[in-house]
Amino acid sequence: MEYPFEQIEKKWQKIWSDKKIFNAKNNTDKKNYYVLSMFPYPSGALHMGHVSNYSIADAITRYKMMQGYNVMQPMGYDSFGMPAENFAIQHNSHPRITTDQNIEIMRKQFDMMGFGIDWEREVSTCHSDYYKWGQWFFKKMYEKGLAYKKRSFQNWCDNCQTVLANEQVEDGKCWRCSSVVRQKELEQWFFKITEYAEELLDFSGVIDWPERVKTMQTNWIGKSFGTEIWFRMEDSEDLIKVFTTRPDTIFGCTFMALPPEHPLVTNWLKLKEEPENSKMHKFCDKIMNEDTINRTSEDTTKEGIFTGRFAINPVNGEKVQIWITNYVLMDYGTGAVMAVPAHDQRDFEFAKKYDIPMKLVIQNPEEKLILEEMKEAYTEPGILVNSDNFDGLESTESMTSISEWMTENNMGKVTITYRLRDWGVSRQRYWGNPIPIIYCEDCGTVLVPDEDLPIKLPENVQLGKTTQNPLLSADDWVNVKCPKCGKPARRETDTMDTFVDSSWYYARYADPKNNEMPFSKELADNWLPVDQYIGGIEHAVMHLMYARFFHKFMRDLGMVNSNEPFARLLTQGMVTKDGAKMGKSKNNAIDPQYIVDRYGSDTVRVFMLFASPPDKDSEWSDEGVKGAFRFLNRVWRLFEENLELIKNISVTLSDPAMPDRIEGSDNKLCAEIKKLRYSTHFTIKKVLNDIENRMQFNTAIAAIMEHLNNVYSIKNVETLNVAEKVIFVESCVAIPHLMYVFAPHLSEELWKIIGEENLLHEAGLPKFNEKYLIQDEITYVIQIMGKVRGKINVSVDATDDEIKKLALEVENVTKSLEGKEIKKMIIVPKKLVSIVAK
Repeated sequence: MEYPFEQIEKKWQKIWSDKKIFNAKNNTDKKNYYVLSMFPYPSGALHMGHVSNYSIADAITRYKMMQGYNVMQPMGYDSFGMPAENFAIQHNSHPRITTDQNIEIMRKQFDMMGFGIDWEREVSTCHSDYYKWGQWFFKKMYEKGLAYKKRSFQNWCDNCQTVLANEQVEDGKCWRCSSVVRQKELEQWFFKITEYAEELLDFSGVIDWPERVKTMQTNWIGKSFGTEIWFRMEDSEDLIKVFTTRPDTIFGCTFMALPPEHPLVTNWLKLKEEPENSKMHKFCDKIMNEDTINRTSEDTTKEGIFTGRFAINPVNGEKVQIWITNYVLMDYGTGAVMAVPAHDQRDFEFAKKYDIPMKLVIQNPEEKLILEEMKEAYTEPGILVNSDNFDGLESTESMTSISEWMTENNMGKVTITYRLRDWGVSRQRYWGNPIPIIYCEDCGTVLVPDEDLPIKLPENVQLGKTTQNPLLSADDWVNVKCPKCGKPARRETDTMDTFVDSSWYYARYADPKNNEMPFSKELADNWLPVDQYIGGIEHAVMHLMYARFFHKFMRDLGMVNSNEPFARLLTQGMVTKDGAKMGKSKNNAIDPQYIVDRYGSDTVRVFMLFASPPDKDSEWSDEGVKGAFRFLNRVWRLFEENLELIKNISVTLSDPAMPDRIEGSDNKLCAEIKKLRYSTHFTIKKVLNDIENRMQFNTAIAAIMEHLNNVYSIKNVETLNVAEKVIFVESCVAIPHLMYVFAPHLSEELWKIIGEENLLHEAGLPKFNEKYLIQDEITYVIQIMGKVRGKINVSVDATDDEIKKLALEVENVTKSLEGKEIKKMIIVPKKLVSIVAK
């Protein structure tokens, strides 16, 4: 018979809600602890990937509540943006309607799972009480010189009809719809995240972040020390600035490599002598629409076209050919590369292909190089040659002196560059936060006054796939009066990237009802930084870096004291199905509703947390769900079968006097009960350690399962003496006490029916006694040729010979060895007897 999970879960969800146990207090004697999961897109119902994420957060929340913390676990919705707008278009509706409908569905699903969420702090980024402050932050960025507009090539998704940040392009495709991304020249708004590049490289303000995430951000920022060298065009005063980490090779530069997106190339393509059907136009169009990662891959064929133009090498006055190539990107350095084919393999291959001259400037000190005989570039250190006054110097040591010489002679300068580019925040979509800018012919760019915020989105827009921004169809909204002069003007029709909305939402939770400011500094400092943040590794160089940038900006505005938004970060693994990531965009999501209706939310939680460590991927398994359900049913039956005994003895692990009740009675305990007592205290210690120090919920649950098996191994409970019954009851009561963070509904019910008055989180964490962790006996598993054939229990001080003798006396072992000769017996201390026999 199955346990009545539906009745139990509804009962306890109502009790928790009525008692408001998850509503965090702003003023309390308890220490605050802030648990936060990345909030979801409300573009459909929750799927198991969400459930996995929030089960982790809820386990941490309940554990910290048991420790006595004032815990905040809020929830909100990243409700602006492409996912919500596309969902509405697909359903022939309006995103405001479908978004609110989806939020209502998701809220019910959160409650169905029994997650301990503080619903009084709920936020939704598409509601004006929230996005008003996003507009306010944009104004502050603009006023501080950190928001600006410029024309540039952007990643463009034709399917989503909008710009994508570099971080939103994955393998040349849109991160949301997987369509091929192409380059499109647009005028865009940017946030100057590069102003904070150096600070973003400093992770000293975080407590526990995965090294992988810190490495990914460090590599994305891409700090490089080097020299900027200035090449002048042969036939104009235009300068081509080049960044290099190899100034020692400057005398060997024979051509210049520019990407098709370079501003000089853009200007050349606009000249009359370069019609749209010219070879240069066709080449640039082709390369700009190729995947940027593939363009720079070592395996990609190097392609280029000579522009017919030359630059002048500043160190020797030599003419340098200017080529447009596929292997140079605007994203690094200045976007221009000085090519030294004799000492760079990529340039070497390109020069060979297009018959471009080479010049040897570093000689191999061990084996003389002859330029005409070289089969590959020489890239090792050596001695400078053909480098004027620097001939004879060791190449590595010459870098500083060459850089200083060029600086003194106004040929360049020593500098630091970053791979990181400013954050393009303009999006050509309707469903986003309007940018608070008005354009006036007389006044220019004008900020919308604070008293006119929020700028609300118009309702009368033409939604659907279009070649233009949907907001352009709302004439009444676009055409306004200038706030300064009162003359006719036009609103900015781009909306903000939704990553702007998610870059500060964690702070709004501290003060979500504030109508006067984004949040109170006092309340923000009470809660920030977030103690435990949980989300996917895919956000390492998007949301996580943007939020760090925003937090530092808010600190500089005097709004928060802390330097970092998130003290600890857990990047949970993905839930996969048939080997693919589970999600709405992949059409392989499993609806939690069906599973909860059939097995209960505790079963879902236990399965998700047991399937793998939280930072590893887990594969969805129907059999795994059934296994978790069987486990919970076994727990329920244990209490059903022994309820009267448990209630009568009424032992709780939080009772400090409990050990004294059986003190001195060890001589009355049978061996099985002593083992059970050990199992109880060992399991408590292991589970607490796995949660507190290792964040390994799967091994904690496994330990509880093993302990349950140990409890069930005790037969004829009614024949036990009083002391033994106390230990047996202790072993039973430990299970719901430990299981609360993973299966809270069933645990609360069992806690209640054994006579406990307090809720489980009020009972505190269970306690273990070190003196009961000393074993009188140890269990050894016996293997023959790798196959388990039995187990033995031996005294802790048994010798190897005694262990071997006992192992060979096990009936199944004796049978398995009939007709075989024992070649070797290996004892793995406290664990295993391995027998090799033939």
